[in-house]
Amino acid sequence: MPANLTPQYRAAEEKYKAADTPADKLAALEEMLAVIPKHKGTEKIQADIKRRISKLKEQDGKQAGSVKRGIDYNIEKEGGGQVVLIGPPNSGKSSLLDVITKAKPDIGEYPFTTHKPLPGMMNYEDIKIQIVDMPPIAEDFTEPWMAAIIRNADAAILVIDISSDNSLDELESTIAVLEKFKIALYGWDREKPQNNDVPLTWKKTLIAANKMDDPASFDNLDVIRDLFGGDFPIEMISVKSGRGIDNIRANIYKMLDIVRVYTKVPGKSADMESPYILKRGSTVVDVAEMIHKDFASKLKYAKLWSESGVSGQMVNRDHIVDDRDIIEFHI
Repeated sequence: MPANLTPQYRAAEEKYKAADTPADKLAALEEMLAVIPKHKGTEKIQADIKRRISKLKEQDGKQAGSVKRGIDYNIEKEGGGQVVLIGPPNSGKSSLLDVITKAKPDIGEYPFTTHKPLPGMMNYEDIKIQIVDMPPIAEDFTEPWMAAIIRNADAAILVIDISSDNSLDELESTIAVLEKFKIALYGWDREKPQNNDVPLTWKKTLIAANKMDDPASFDNLDVIRDLFGGDFPIEMISVKSGRGIDNIRANIYKMLDIVRVYTKVPGKSADMESPYILKRGSTVVDVAEMIHKDFASKLKYAKLWSESGVSGQMVNRDHIVDDRDIIEFHI
């Protein structure tokens, strides 16, 4: 059975080949394992990656103790995409997760309440999106497994306590720590920067300025906007009052750059309950492959209904689908 390795896997593999330290090699291997398609054709590759991860952890643990044994978190992606909540201690990440999902994280007024990643599912219109609350990003606290999860995520929300006089230092520190793990953040609504000198994982990001209910927040926000507003979109929120939470949900959906496609059986109404979720730019045959790979190979043609007014038009396999398209397959 062919492996059918994805571009995401190939990119992670290139990072592994370019890595020059055990920590970077381990992070790349963990990303490879996270993004590799899980089916019979990749079983031997998965086993080889796990063997190399185990060997690196054993060697690195003996030499420097930089990789802690027994800690190997891997959050499988679910729903329409995976977005991680990152930021310094006490920024309000866990409270934000609590508000936008049904997850129940530990929430405290002391640093490092979150010790391991906690996923929750956010409802947005007719789809679910996975939100993962990460442990705080700090100089002496961030570990390779945390970086691996962030690399594998589709996007990130950097949550800061904008009421804190240290908000600027904490924001700069978070970005700097991630850069040590070769993760570079950029504004999700901007063009991804090009950097061929160092192998970096560019992660599209939104800054969530939390605790805007505090009067001290506005002066701090002006400073953050002056220094970072050109690089990142900044959303003003208050988990306590609910300010900006609906905007966060909408931005999360936009960040993922996905489309919803519905299907119908000839002669019947479309199934509008369970859309297929694909990256923008996907084609009719990509939708067919999500249903079944044999279904895609036997596809003769498809008919399309769209919100732009197309009604039952015949389209070929390579037609690019748009959000809320309805597809009727003929095999």
